Amino acid sequence: MATKKRVKYKLSKNEVTPNFTRDWVEFENPENLEEIFKCDLTWLTSYWQCIYGNGCCGIDKEKPNAGCCSDGAYYTSKEDEARVLKAAKKLTKADWQFYDQARPKKSGGKLKISEIGLDKERKTRKTKGSCIFLNQVGYEAPGYSGSFGCALHHLAVKENTNMTITKPDICWQLPLRRSWESREMGGREITVVVIGEYERLAWGEGGADLDWYCTSNSEAHVGKIPVYQSSNVELIALMGEKGYAQLVKHCDSRMAAIAATRKAQKRHELPLFVIHPATKAAQERG
Repeated sequence: MATKKRVKYKLSKNEVTPNFTRDWVEFENPENLEEIFKCDLTWLTSYWQCIYGNGCCGIDKEKPNAGCCSDGAYYTSKEDEARVLKAAKKLTKADWQFYDQARPKKSGGKLKISEIGLDKERKTRKTKGSCIFLNQVGYEAPGYSGSFGCALHHLAVKENTNMTITKPDICWQLPLRRSWESREMGGREITVVVIGEYERLAWGEGGADLDWYCTSNSEAHVGKIPVYQSSNVELIALMGEKGYAQLVKHCDSRMAAIAATRKAQKRHELPLFVIHPATKAAQERG
């Protein structure tokens, strides 16, 4: 049997090496007894926060101001695309740099916000090197008063709603990742819903070459509260309210146990718990 070669990653500055040990917890989905949640406690209790526009170098060093918007977002379903289209219709010329480029050629036509990607799947259009919804740094034009960054993100803020309403699924979920596994239990096949970190491995073959400056980079592990709290709305959307409530109990218990262990040991080495190495590096750096 041929053995696979170990993938070599082009790690960004201050990025921790992938495939480190993690702590996981499993529990039954309170809203669906045919499902089990499998959650990455090492990630969810880390202190990552998005630093887009505040030091993030994105996924392409040639376009550092594009963040993770360098290519455009692949839709997860027809419903996902329809929801984004509905949100895009609310954007004005004052909000959106590429408002004119998205206009249909014929009156009453559809906004031109989508295209077919390299893998033959539908995605948001790439315009001037990045996602069509990315308002670029330094852009100025008559009547435009928008801000740098995702126009759909700014729309959610403007309407006091959540990003899950305006942005593509992949965009509001990142850096969380939901995936599915199957497990045979007692002659039945149970679905395992995995809630974890969207690390560079999740990008597939191209992930090895990304300038990944997100979840694994210690410069982004500077949050004031852990991920399971800062991303509560997104986690509820992924797990349901009852599932999330169970997750909170596990995370709260873990955080309390870590604090108690640190106090008892009077040092930062915690052999009983796997602390995210990027969070640990950030804390040691001070």
